[in-house]
Amino acid sequence: MSTPRQTIPSGTAGAAPGISRASLYKAFIASLSGTTLEWYDFAVYSASSALVLGILFFPAEDPYIATISAFSTYAVGYISRPIGGVVFGRLGDLIGRKKVLVITLMMIGVATFLIGLLPTYHDIGVTAAVLLVTLRFFQGVGVGGEWGGAVLLSSEFGDPRRRGFWASAAQVGPPLGNLLANGVLAVLTGLLTEDAFLSWGWRVAFLLSAVLIAFGLWIRLRLEDTPVFQALQDRGDQAEKPVTEIFTTQRRQLAAAVLSRIGPDVFYALYTVFILSYGVQHLDMSRSDVLFAVLIGSAFQVISIPLAGWVSDLVNRRLVYGLAAVASASWAFLMFIVVKPDHFVLLALCLVVAGTCHSFMYGPQAAYVIEQFHPRVRYTGASLAYTIAGVFGGALAPLMFTLVAGPEGHWVPVALYVTAACVLTLTGLLLGRNSAPEEDLEYLEDDQPVHL
Repeated sequence: MSTPRQTIPSGTAGAAPGISRASLYKAFIASLSGTTLEWYDFAVYSASSALVLGILFFPAEDPYIATISAFSTYAVGYISRPIGGVVFGRLGDLIGRKKVLVITLMMIGVATFLIGLLPTYHDIGVTAAVLLVTLRFFQGVGVGGEWGGAVLLSSEFGDPRRRGFWASAAQVGPPLGNLLANGVLAVLTGLLTEDAFLSWGWRVAFLLSAVLIAFGLWIRLRLEDTPVFQALQDRGDQAEKPVTEIFTTQRRQLAAAVLSRIGPDVFYALYTVFILSYGVQHLDMSRSDVLFAVLIGSAFQVISIPLAGWVSDLVNRRLVYGLAAVASASWAFLMFIVVKPDHFVLLALCLVVAGTCHSFMYGPQAAYVIEQFHPRVRYTGASLAYTIAGVFGGALAPLMFTLVAGPEGHWVPVALYVTAACVLTLTGLLLGRNSAPEEDLEYLEDDQPVHL
């Protein structure tokens, strides 16, 4: 007869029962580094779509038309995500979180690196645009499988009663990636002439992804799989057909998770992507000034996202998330009223407030999404929710903002679009359930030794 396992009290070292503090911190860094690379790649592409890709790959006499074309390829990276969500989500529940995360990291990084080597429309004509869209597609497939696993990597090593904070590791990746991407682009646009930046400077930002790939792989290859997945393996309790199980037994949970993500995705696209073209074309600001303003907003989020995740562990998670959705919808109107042409300080302050509103949706989001699903189908469920929401939220948002604003830059339709997205998020929160840490503890509090 096995000896009953000692249970670590809630809050000790912040780790799950039986997990050492060192393992928890390593998982946190692995989750953070992977999503930082993911969002560095996406942010470089997003910012470049607004600044240069339209000119280089979709030349048109009207900059407005070129921007729409570039934002259309931006959407491809979201539309392809569900493929990655289905393929890699299923694999993550069958063969483990770690193995899948190594594959997705490589796929995202290599695609980004190759974009930096592409010839432009001037060199090979329309083939350049086709190659750009193809690489963007594979970027999206990789991202579709990355997020769900990265969230599980940190949250399943952490105490499930403090899931909001530990799951936020993956959520800090976007502002960090955005910070790095916009920082690199801001330095390049500041140091180089416009001709030099358009000629070769933009490529440097894409090629630098190789450094992040190497670091992310080094961290992930040194890590064991999550204790929850190992317990599922030991019990033989893995789902044979996780995708089928999600769509037959957990449809409400999937709907709740999908809808909850749409508001944050759309609002994020507003103050990090759309604002780049809006600031240059309608606020009479330079590319570098708008990039630096986005940079400042992202820097504050590195602190506010984990803070929001921690707060959601202390207060009802859905309440924190819902109040932030209301605040974001309101700020979508107020921001355009407050910001003034050629006023850098006001723009930077507006983006800090926008980032804070977003943080209190985005910080609790990872925990909220994964706790909708049972551990045996959690990777699949979280990946499907992330990717489906991305298609209807982040994929369309920059393009829709540009279309509804029109060449004159009307901001009221843009703010109304954000409000509609936040209403969908509130609906998802009403459909969802509260945290259920006992589902993880059932697997974790088994006959295994405690590591401290």
